Amino acid sequence: MIAYITGKLTHKEPTSAILEASGVGYEMHISLYTSTVLPAIGENFKLYTYQHIREDIQALYGFADTDEKTLFLDLIGVSGIGPNTALTMLSTMAPVELRQAILMENVKAVQGIKGIGGKTAQRLILELRDKMKKAGIMAQANVPNYRLSANPVRDEALAALITLGIAKPVAEKSLDTILKQQGDDVSVEQLIRLALR
Repeated sequence: MIAYITGKLTHKEPTSAILEASGVGYEMHISLYTSTVLPAIGENFKLYTYQHIREDIQALYGFADTDEKTLFLDLIGVSGIGPNTALTMLSTMAPVELRQAILMENVKAVQGIKGIGGKTAQRLILELRDKMKKAGIMAQANVPNYRLSANPVRDEALAALITLGIAKPVAEKSLDTILKQQGDDVSVEQLIRLALR
């Protein structure tokens, strides 16, 4: 198992990065959370890794810190959640936000993540809440209950725009302007189209 890779960042996108170590380029799937802390191209960086091997695929997942990697491993340990779904979850919510949602049993917040239905959200909270409490992770009163007022349509559109190469601040400003004009009754596709105009 490859625990981490330290090397020169040679390529980065919102959902992937390549680190070159000892002449070998390692391509890794990353979350939007990790992509925000990557350095400039050409600089050295360490990504903690998880290698996923199946009969038909081998994939390497990279994480900015051990905390994110630990949460990723907890998530894929839940029945019905694979590595790509776990990465989507970590792209939608930062690790601290996701942990708080689980500890506060906020089914609505977890269900707001693309690909997570009501039953999966309940199962995830049921399986991970006690495990986190045993590890000494407690819900914090000073951490906002993140996704209660958040707009999952906006979050999904934002992730898509960033993947298309639009800078996060520009994309956020554009989406917020459109949502003020159009209201919350707009689909992800409409929101992306309007933001790209």
